[in-house]
Amino acid sequence: MKIVYMGTPDFAAGALRALIEAGHQVAAVVTQPDKPKGRGKEMQMTPVKACALQYDIPVFQPVKVRAPEAVETLRGYGADVFVVAAFGQILSEEILSMPRYGCLNIHASLLPKYRGSAPIQQAILDGEKETGITIMQMDKGIDTGDILLQSVVPIAERETGDSLHDKLAEAGAKLIVEALQKLEAGMLVPRKQNDEESCYVKMLDKSMGRIDWTKDAARIERQVRGLNSWPGTYTSLHGKTLKIWESETADGNDGLGENGPGTIVAVEKDAFYIQTGEGILKVTQVQLEGKKRMEVSAFLRGYQIKAGERLE
Repeated sequence: MKIVYMGTPDFAAGALRALIEAGHQVAAVVTQPDKPKGRGKEMQMTPVKACALQYDIPVFQPVKVRAPEAVETLRGYGADVFVVAAFGQILSEEILSMPRYGCLNIHASLLPKYRGSAPIQQAILDGEKETGITIMQMDKGIDTGDILLQSVVPIAERETGDSLHDKLAEAGAKLIVEALQKLEAGMLVPRKQNDEESCYVKMLDKSMGRIDWTKDAARIERQVRGLNSWPGTYTSLHGKTLKIWESETADGNDGLGENGPGTIVAVEKDAFYIQTGEGILKVTQVQLEGKKRMEVSAFLRGYQIKAGERLE
């Protein structure tokens, strides 16, 4: 099948590779423009572009894919289907109807739940036990198209945003290959989404990582895992930003004192314990502003904290 592949981040690169290795003809890859990154502001290509160049596939990087000249470029590829995975731009109805089989999207949730831009992290934040991949026939709405194929992915007890991302990327790569095989054979049966069961998740923002110590320990623990590695979760210690990378809920009594949530209630050689709105959070890996990420045991050898101090 002749494909135009649209994607940008790491999540989309594996599916592109899987389609190429499955023998599909990828006529072109459409991805976001290169952007400056790092202190040196050097231009950096997207992971999908890097993958495409490894296979000598033409790359198209429109600033606005809906612009008339971009639409005509897409039309010129003569593709049977467009496959889209975390592309980062909204497609016009003209583009959606352009290929013979339309546009298929690889979405990292079991639609209609978790429509939107951050379904991987939100599933962990909400304490879900499973999530998955949906191959969807795209329409003019945001993740509202008919469901073509789904695959369930369990969420492990200590799952992080990064580890779940990798599991879903692998599952998506396998499922899109299967979906195209069934599409060509006429074996896919579209299924309408139940809008009443839908929910939308907004784009990740750095402010989402700030810890509100009045929340319960279980919720904060999920925040630490779900937002790992970006934007990460953080608080303030002695006027400096302190990122919390690993934690767990602790057994035992709350020990809520007069200082309330955010108070350090105990310090051990490899962990310290923080009172939350409900329960205690055990912290085992941190990163102080200007320092490297480290285990609490190493952190405490160079930095002193004590019970009774409060995190802001």
